[in-house]
Amino acid sequence: MCEILEAMDSTPVNWEALDALVIDFAKSERLIDGSSPPSSPSPSSSSYRWRLLISQIRRFLESGDIDSAIDLLRTHAPAVLDDHRLLFRLQKQKFIELLRKGTDEDRDSAIKCVRASLAPCALDAYPEAYEEFKHVLLALIYDKDDETSPVVNEWSEGRRFEIAGFLSSVLRAHLHAYDPIFSMTLRYLISIHKGFCLHQGFSSPITNLTERLLLEERDPPATPQESLFEAPPFDEVDIQALAHAVELTRQGAVDSLKFAKGDLHQAFQNELCRMRLDITLLDELIREYCIYRGIIESDPTNHGEGLHGISGKAVVDQLEPGSNLSENCSVGSDSEMSLSSVHTGSSQSILDLTSTQIADMEVRYPHETTSSNEDCSTSKTRYPQGNKAVQRNRSPMERGKRKRWRGRNENLEIVSEPSSDTDLNDCTKMDIKKSSMTYNVTNRLDKYEIILGMKELASEGMTTEVVEEINALDPEFFTHNPILLFQLKQVEFFKLVRAGDHSSALKVASSHLGPLAAKDQALLKPLKETLLTLLKSTEEPIGKQLPLDTLATSLQVALGRRLGIEEPQLMKIIRATLNTHSEWFKLQMCKDQFEGLLWINSLKEVGSPLLGDAASKSTTDTCTQGSSPVTVSSSNARMHEDGSSPNQISSTDIGCDENSIIKVMEFLALPRAEAIHLLAQYNGNAETVIQQIFA
Repeated sequence: MCEILEAMDSTPVNWEALDALVIDFAKSERLIDGSSPPSSPSPSSSSYRWRLLISQIRRFLESGDIDSAIDLLRTHAPAVLDDHRLLFRLQKQKFIELLRKGTDEDRDSAIKCVRASLAPCALDAYPEAYEEFKHVLLALIYDKDDETSPVVNEWSEGRRFEIAGFLSSVLRAHLHAYDPIFSMTLRYLISIHKGFCLHQGFSSPITNLTERLLLEERDPPATPQESLFEAPPFDEVDIQALAHAVELTRQGAVDSLKFAKGDLHQAFQNELCRMRLDITLLDELIREYCIYRGIIESDPTNHGEGLHGISGKAVVDQLEPGSNLSENCSVGSDSEMSLSSVHTGSSQSILDLTSTQIADMEVRYPHETTSSNEDCSTSKTRYPQGNKAVQRNRSPMERGKRKRWRGRNENLEIVSEPSSDTDLNDCTKMDIKKSSMTYNVTNRLDKYEIILGMKELASEGMTTEVVEEINALDPEFFTHNPILLFQLKQVEFFKLVRAGDHSSALKVASSHLGPLAAKDQALLKPLKETLLTLLKSTEEPIGKQLPLDTLATSLQVALGRRLGIEEPQLMKIIRATLNTHSEWFKLQMCKDQFEGLLWINSLKEVGSPLLGDAASKSTTDTCTQGSSPVTVSSSNARMHEDGSSPNQISSTDIGCDENSIIKVMEFLALPRAEAIHLLAQYNGNAETVIQQIFA
């Protein structure tokens, strides 16, 4: 149990890939400056506008304003109303809402609604529709407060949320208005994490977060058209993969595939987007992460809060009335690319999405501190005047490169003209009260700048400067983090070797690496491997010998803890859920068909291992709170050539045929791991297993 929990806290993560996903999410949801819809519609901006449209329709339905919802559908998505099953449900709910108002005038309007709309729809919606129509008429004589009436369910306000969720599922699929990739990835990872913890019988260390973030309820599934009821049989492998990935029954998976016309990835996205997230909490986690990583500015007048109080309107930009539902949207396109380009072999997909984020990834430079001459904290950490890491190359231009957090606008309004700059101007021109801040807040911002400055230096390979600055800042830091010092000195050693200065490199080894290895026997092996680089080509880049980004993030986390700034909650969630994802698919003895689509393999692909990581892992148990976290272990460092996550075991390794596994899963409705366990008992013979169970 302890080993599992420790592994969750020390799982290596490709933080640059996470940065790209988070930036893509923030831009797709218009949470940061510079992400307003362009004047000419793109697939990304179209998807954003469609999502705003769906949100507005959902709000109307949940408040009982059926007419407004239908008007929006007729204007922007008329093809959806061609489904008479859906139209009948809307008209039936409209009838109930008119009666709910309770006035004689509204009662007359309800009767007119029955004659003009509801009754005609009931004739050809679906076979049971006419019986449902006659049943709902009982609402004319039974009061809404009568809990014993036969129409108590029809009166329930829960019906509003059911139809709102159902229509949202339908619209998402028709308009390809899927949530950003990161949002779907988070749903999937948390869902697997919960299942793994339940299966293993222990409580997750991030339960408090995951329970609040991923809600229990889901939107109702979109049902296939009657014309698809006789769809050709689907591959059983796809059915089982979908059913177990998103916790569906086999029939539910078949229906989902029918609705997606056999497209497994589209069915998977449809099902993921049915899962509900606490958007307010998600935005807070994203903002906290962006500040910590230097992606956005930390607003000193509103520290720890999103700018949710900003007045302004989010607009659904111009949508062509009556336009073809598939014209302006590529499947799953919410980032600057289509999800269809992010499939299982994602070594190329990471380049695709990252290339669209280059401008954003280059903006994360710390700017100068407002005051570092005084220290009000009780710690021994010092803030020397003129600290080089904070002041290094921090011109006003670089300072302005960080994005500004705008927050999510909850007041949605449908307008006919695009206004890409309206909400941006509302944010940038808003009057922020420039009240005097306490030194505590300024001091916290100073700490952020110092941490980001060190991270930037380390990521550029300037480790000599990093060591000097940290020693000036906190002479005891490396006493508590000797492995980080070893790894920083490794970089210095490699740089000297590459420059051909072997004499200076050996001095670094004898002055620093040797003494550190003498104090920690686990560092002897990486020390030997480091010295071997003297014999290798000097043309080999430093980044090939160790990942500087990983080292920079480890340094950032350790220094942040030393200064009293904990790592963001999102980092903890990603570490834990990536670990359980790997462990879960070890139990299933197969690869995850969807990890490339959701960038999970990219998040796990941390590059080459640090030579000191084996020692780092061995000393995890004895590290203090201020110690460096484990970075990369050599066993987890590389992805398999087929794009699957590391350490996944194939069913063939234990002598089970894949067809036999699928057959047992299908006939006995068992999870994959249990099917494999049974097959192992009966020499891999599916027929024998089934006979024994039914005997």
